[in-house]
Amino acid sequence: MKIPEGREKKDIESREKIIKNFYQRWKKAYPSQRKYNINLKDYINIRSISITETAQKAAKYWYSTYAVLQLDYILTYAKKIAEVPTKKDNKNQKMFSKIIKMECSLYGGKVSLIVGVQKRTDEKIQYCITAIKHKRA
Repeated sequence: MKIPEGREKKDIESREKIIKNFYQRWKKAYPSQRKYNINLKDYINIRSISITETAQKAAKYWYSTYAVLQLDYILTYAKKIAEVPTKKDNKNQKMFSKIIKMECSLYGGKVSLIVGVQKRTDEKIQYCITAIKHKRA
């Protein structure tokens, strides 16, 4: 699949569609909608907030979109780098008691995985995936 590389609105919209379609296929392949993370020794779950937040953020850049397509690898091998409080002014984070920042090396770069810990259940939910840095060959 060719990911559009441009920065124009049509390119960003195309990447957003690629991300949303990918998540729909992923959810069919993984009905439990979760993957085990080796570093956390716990499951990271995919919910609608995962898709919405990631599609909005990752669609802005080619490498972030590419990273989302490596979801299985990232969810499994990302390593925790910090725990931080939620952003009080962010309505999408109100359901979380805290945020876990994670990173994962990927071919050509590094990716950020943000995981929210749900208040009532302590369930870990993928909040967002974006590229931190990358170099193109």
